[in-house]
Amino acid sequence: MQTSVHSTVRFRGTGLHTGAPVSLSICPAPVDHGIVFERTDIRLGNARIPATFDLAEQSPLCTKIVNAAGVSVSTIEHLMAAFAGCGVHNALVRVDGPEVPVLDGSAAPFVRAILSAGVQRLAAPIQVIEVLSTVEVHTAQGWARLGPGPGLTMDFHIDFADGAIGRQSKSIDLANGAFVRELCDSRTFCRASDVAAMRAAGKALGGTMDNAVVVDGDRVLSPGGLRHTDEAVRHKMLDALGDLALAGAPVLGHYEGHKAGHTLTNMLLRALFATPDGFRVRDCDTELAARLPGAGVEAHEIPAVA
Repeated sequence: MQTSVHSTVRFRGTGLHTGAPVSLSICPAPVDHGIVFERTDIRLGNARIPATFDLAEQSPLCTKIVNAAGVSVSTIEHLMAAFAGCGVHNALVRVDGPEVPVLDGSAAPFVRAILSAGVQRLAAPIQVIEVLSTVEVHTAQGWARLGPGPGLTMDFHIDFADGAIGRQSKSIDLANGAFVRELCDSRTFCRASDVAAMRAAGKALGGTMDNAVVVDGDRVLSPGGLRHTDEAVRHKMLDALGDLALAGAPVLGHYEGHKAGHTLTNMLLRALFATPDGFRVRDCDTELAARLPGAGVEAHEIPAVA
């Protein structure tokens, strides 16, 4: 069955890139509503933006969606990952600025609030997007591939010069609440050498040691160190799940990313939907629903470290 949040949950924080204070509410929504963002600070014109891949502007640093009126919301990927990982298909996200609050740099605060509020079942079947043939996209930095699979599985590989990150690889089957247990608390990360350049460009103005893992060579500068020895690749997988959620329905397939980011995952969805015989949309029966990322998730599964 389709789902929504059972009651409204609220957040207040700062935007990672703008550094501005922002308030956000996740509100229940009806069947077939999907995930829609609404800018409450926009008084005239269309302030609603459906969270769909075709409205995403490609960016290496975050995921930004823009409607036909030019109204946008950015840094939505952690919240979208939380929706996918908790099995929420319908919600109205009301935000009073151009960016989702970064909170602790992971999806865990969103996951905790959603599961605490409860996920309600709606009287309509879930539809899923089943990948039937492999699509692959490349940039100068890396590549991403999406092929057939019985559920949603991922392989991810990263390679950074800084010894605190280095080469990391991870494979995961996202069934049975694996996102909540293994990925949701992994934070965004950056290299200390990149911070000054980003801020000079007007980005990461709200970034702090409390909402990002900052590394410098072999050292982790953020207080408390890492939550996982491979936190960086786990966060990349978190981002990928959030970006795949812009498909508009759960994806059944195997995702593989090599040095991939928001741009490549969005390119991958565009390539998939440009291949009519590469996928099909089907109703989700009980057996299939049990393999989706949000099936059977319980609040106690959120890692205590978050």
